[in-house]
Amino acid sequence: MTKEEAQELVADYRRAALLHQQKEAKEEGDIQPLKPLTVKERKANEALYRKVGSEWMAKKALGLVLLAGGMGTRLGYDGPKGTLNIGETKELYIFECLFHNLREQLNIASACEGSSDVTPTDVPVCIMTSDKNDERTRDFFKEHDYFGYGQENIYFFTQEMAPACDYEGNLLMEDENTPATSPNGNGGWYSSMQKAGLVDILKGRGVSWLNVFGVDNVLAKIADPLFFGAVISSGKTSGSKTVAKKSPQEKVGVMCKKNGHPAIVEYYELSEEQAGARAEDGSLCFGMGVILNYLFRLTDLDRIAGEHMPVHLAEKKIPYMDGDGIFHKPEEPNGYKFEILITDLLAYLTDCLPYEVVREEEFAPIKNKEGVDSVESARELLRKNGVKL
Repeated sequence: MTKEEAQELVADYRRAALLHQQKEAKEEGDIQPLKPLTVKERKANEALYRKVGSEWMAKKALGLVLLAGGMGTRLGYDGPKGTLNIGETKELYIFECLFHNLREQLNIASACEGSSDVTPTDVPVCIMTSDKNDERTRDFFKEHDYFGYGQENIYFFTQEMAPACDYEGNLLMEDENTPATSPNGNGGWYSSMQKAGLVDILKGRGVSWLNVFGVDNVLAKIADPLFFGAVISSGKTSGSKTVAKKSPQEKVGVMCKKNGHPAIVEYYELSEEQAGARAEDGSLCFGMGVILNYLFRLTDLDRIAGEHMPVHLAEKKIPYMDGDGIFHKPEEPNGYKFEILITDLLAYLTDCLPYEVVREEEFAPIKNKEGVDSVESARELLRKNGVKL
């Protein structure tokens, strides 16, 4: 990408982002609760859901997409986030945790009556990397023998990059000839898969549904036959794992309906009255927080791929070289990166099943170096779930 091309892209992205902001400001939107499948309700139908999900997995209908384009910078780690060792007495990598979880769910599906055709390597895994971490991620998987999953079932692809700019819209440069770029957000994963030819490969393997999840959550249950079976049984075209909010004030995006479509509404978009509203059973009407674990039908993704997704401005600390050739690594945000978010996909769908899970059993995100959602908080939850560190 030349400097001129990058500057033109910056102008296009910035214009699109500002238009989206203006549209959002003008449109209040009709926000309504979206009833989840609660933990209690799904447990009453657990055998049915597991059987349905396992049967579909036996038909090779499920593929996985792991969003792993990020680096561990916020954790004080100079490497792909998934390669971070979180073990205490032994090596235990984030990627290793996720593949352990995957094998565990596939074993459950294999044991389900009538689904003995499912084996631990039947589900293809597509791993999204970025220009920043692709080579190191591929090398890491090779060094660790693909965590016993089989190289033939793992596909890597890089997400698209977007140029970055300062607050005035001027292109930032990494060096004299290279524009500063960053991954374009987790919403661009499907178009990146299409460009890499992976969508055709998955369809050739019989895949019709994709389970998409992030690298952050070391307790993520993926290829979960219960989740898959519940979504199929509901007749809905997508699903999102959720956890009950700890309080009305918890700062998480929640599943709801907006203007007749499923949506994820950020906490600051809800009025105080909406945030505190409760249903007859005492639960919060807007109480299902998302954890980046989704199910999508390929037919819907093919249709959505032609839509123009909203572009978001993200204030970031962007390293750059100035006009005098001096390289700067700012300690405070100095400009914008442009991102497309996976949460915006739902607005193009007709329906979605919010599927409640137990927070302590399925949600241990690693986002911060210390405190909430840190390595230490994730370790504590892993211990509670019987994982040896």
